[in-house]
Amino acid sequence: MQTVSAGKPELTRAMGFFPALASNMLNMVGVGPFLTIPLIISMMKGPQALICWILGATLAVCDGLVWSELGAAMPDSGGSYDYLQQAFGPKSLGRLMGFLFLWQVMLAAPLTAASGGVGFAAYARYLIPWLTPPEQKMIAVGVCLLATVLLYRDIQSIGKISTVLWIGLIAAMGIIIWGGIWHFDSRRAFDFPPGAFELSSSFFVGLGSATLVGMYDYSGYFNVCLIGGEIKNPSVNIPRTVLWSIGILAILYLAMSLSIIGVVPWREAMTSPAIVSTYVEHLYGAKAASMMTVLILWVAFASVFCVLLGYTRVPYAAAAEGHFFSAFARVHPRRRFPSFSVVFMGVVSAAACLLSLESLIKALIVIQIVTQFAAQCIAVVIIRRYRKHIGRPFSMPLYPLPVVIALLGWFYILGTSGLPYLTAGFALLGLGIAAYLWRAKASLQWPWGSER
Repeated sequence: MQTVSAGKPELTRAMGFFPALASNMLNMVGVGPFLTIPLIISMMKGPQALICWILGATLAVCDGLVWSELGAAMPDSGGSYDYLQQAFGPKSLGRLMGFLFLWQVMLAAPLTAASGGVGFAAYARYLIPWLTPPEQKMIAVGVCLLATVLLYRDIQSIGKISTVLWIGLIAAMGIIIWGGIWHFDSRRAFDFPPGAFELSSSFFVGLGSATLVGMYDYSGYFNVCLIGGEIKNPSVNIPRTVLWSIGILAILYLAMSLSIIGVVPWREAMTSPAIVSTYVEHLYGAKAASMMTVLILWVAFASVFCVLLGYTRVPYAAAAEGHFFSAFARVHPRRRFPSFSVVFMGVVSAAACLLSLESLIKALIVIQIVTQFAAQCIAVVIIRRYRKHIGRPFSMPLYPLPVVIALLGWFYILGTSGLPYLTAGFALLGLGIAAYLWRAKASLQWPWGSER
């Protein structure tokens, strides 16, 4: 079975199943659905957009089984960085694949965390309408810096913080669904426009675009794999955390979306900048909407916290093996967490809040598919066939069907993402390959060195 390399500073396995589940769910939800439900409806031009939650959940489960098998087999910090290296060969092509994963993480992590900060600021404007755009940016920056301060501590404390933040998440979603149960209007919810289910090219393009945004909301089910070196009983808890978090949130997302469009007409909902606040205002008035907005701000902050928690472990894992800048391998002498990585990611995320994020995030989803998600589907096949020395305490059911479905799903999203995002994604991929070859030549690593 794959083990931690001898020279790597050990982290503490102190996070159990429930704190890991709480952290995973917070990472997945973040502020995503509270911002993207209007966008999803507008892409599909009607309540048939709810299909994307089902399609997204199917893809997430299939891909989650891939993550579960790899995470249980190699339960160390860093996730895909280790999986791709071991599958494709740690002294050959795996070097490039691991570097490309690290390359996209160094871009995606700050932007993903910053999106939570920007979402926080967007909902804050509901409470403080006179906020100017520069003031909103400063609020987003402050959110990222505060999350960094809270992450500068041991994993036991982080597990407790994750649990407290998780309570806020469940309360927010519970209030939305409870309101829908008592005020749901099926005629309003299922007010489909003419031709809503006509299987035309525009329908499938819209569905693909909506599913891409939906996967942004599901994304994060793999967070537990990124902190695998700090999870108790990882061969059991990693698969449980991945699959339980997807299943719970698939139900909650669908129920929440139905509740909202059953109260707020979908033509109004798709233009709302703060849809949950609008929804609660429809039900209970402006004062209740303000209280709900505070709860959404809680959840938005929690998303920044959990995104940074997972992604700060990736450059640490690479640096601890000597494949990245050594500063990222620093572990706090008493609290045993990757201290420099936490500070670096937090500061860069704060700076990223000054950027326009929507187009960049979509482009980065494309590069994640190419360098990570699709590559991992191939990796699990390679490990089963050619890396039999790697123990697999968890094996996905119905193999290889989940792998095939996941690959088809990722390629479908790629094909409907639009030329600008495809171009930007593959341009980032090309730059990553060039950066690796330059670094490998300087250090005489594959394909230039003796390891060829």
